[in-house]
Amino acid sequence: MLNWDHVFATRSSRMRASEIRELLKLLDKPEIISFAGGIPDPALFPQAEFSRAYADLFSDGRASAALQYSVSEGYLPLRVWLKEEMGRLGIACEVDNIFITSGSQQALDYLGKLFLSTGDTALLTWPTYLGALQAFNAYEPTYDQLGTGNRTPASYRANAHASGGAVKFAYLSTDFANPTGQTVSLEERQRILSLADDLDIPVIEDAAYQHLRYDGEAILPILALDIARSGGIDACRTIYCGSFSKTLAPGLRVGYVVAARPVIRKLVLMKQAADLHSSTINQMVVAEVAERHFPAQIEKIRTAYVARRDAMLAALEKYMPDGVEWTRPEGGMFVWVTLPEGMDGADLLARSVETEKVAFVPGQAFFADRSGANTIRLSYSCANETMIEEGIRRLGRLVGSALKRAA
Repeated sequence: MLNWDHVFATRSSRMRASEIRELLKLLDKPEIISFAGGIPDPALFPQAEFSRAYADLFSDGRASAALQYSVSEGYLPLRVWLKEEMGRLGIACEVDNIFITSGSQQALDYLGKLFLSTGDTALLTWPTYLGALQAFNAYEPTYDQLGTGNRTPASYRANAHASGGAVKFAYLSTDFANPTGQTVSLEERQRILSLADDLDIPVIEDAAYQHLRYDGEAILPILALDIARSGGIDACRTIYCGSFSKTLAPGLRVGYVVAARPVIRKLVLMKQAADLHSSTINQMVVAEVAERHFPAQIEKIRTAYVARRDAMLAALEKYMPDGVEWTRPEGGMFVWVTLPEGMDGADLLARSVETEKVAFVPGQAFFADRSGANTIRLSYSCANETMIEEGIRRLGRLVGSALKRAA
C-alpha cells in the first residue's frame, strides 16, 4: 500500500482537525445543553425571504444566469449593495474594491496563501479565531503575539528574522471577537495601524460580527481609519473581511473582502485557480434578501441574542464560584471564561459532558502557542434563556466541586 504520509506535502503536517467542528457533533444529542458551537440560531434565519428569492429567480427569467458560470470578482449587484453598506460603516470604496468569497474562511485561506512563505511571521492576538489558525497553518508560518505591552517594531522584526522569515501581516477580529467577545478600542485600532505602518505590513481586519452590536457605541473599522489617514482605499494597507454567515445564513457560504485594488486583483487570480467563482445562485439570492430585508433581519437577531447574552452574564454572576472571571461583551455570540490557575478546560469539558451534560469549547485551541489551558469559550447564540440558566447552574456546580477537590 502507498505510504501516504511519505507523499503528502510538508504543509499537511500543520493541518489539524477543528476541535469546534468535533464538538458540534454534540448538538445532535438532545440531552446536552451546548454552549460549544459559535453558530447562528437556525430559527432566526430569514427562511421565507430566501424561499421567495429563490422562487423569483426561476419565475422571472433569471434562471439561466443563476445556474451559469459567473465572473470571479462576484455578482455585480451584490457588490453594489456592499459598496453602499460599507459606506454606512464609514468605508468609502468602489465596486472594484470588493471581492466575493465562499465564506470569510476562504478569504483567510487566500490571504494566508497570498502573503505567507514558509517561516514568515503572522502577528495574532492571544487568543485568536481558531479558523484563522487553521487557514494560516497550511502555509507554515510562525506566530508572534500582537498588542502586548510596549513591544517595538524592531522586536517584531528580530523575532521574525530569528524564525527564518519576515513579518507579513497582523490579523485580528475587531468587534466582539471569537473567542473572547471583546472589542478592540479606538485607541488600540489606531496603535495597531501605526505599528503596521512602521513594519510596512497589511492589517487583516476580521469583521464577521460587525453588525451584532447590542449596546455601547459603534467604533469605526480599522479600514475606515486607514482611509482617513491615507486619503483613499487604494492607498490603504487594511484588508477587511466580512460575511453574511452571522447575519443571513452560513449555509450559503457568501463572504467578501474589501481592500485596495492591487490586493483584489491578486485574490481574483487565486479564485480563478481554485473554484472559478462563488455560487452564482447563492450570491443572487443574498443580494436580493440583503437589499430588501437586511435592516429588519439585523434587528431580529439582535433582539434575540441580547436577551441570551444578558441571561448568560446574569447566570455566571449567580452560579460561578469566586476565582472565576469572564468577559462582558457588547455584542457577538461569545463569553470568555478564565478559570483559576491549575484548572484545565479540556479536562473540565470531559467531566462536564459526562456528569452535567453541558458542552463548551476549551480555550487552549485558540492560542497559537497552546497556552490558555485554564480558559473556556461559551456561546449563547443557540440556547434559550431557560437552557442558559440551567446550563450555567450545572457548570458552576462542576467548577465549584473541582475547586473544592483541589483545595
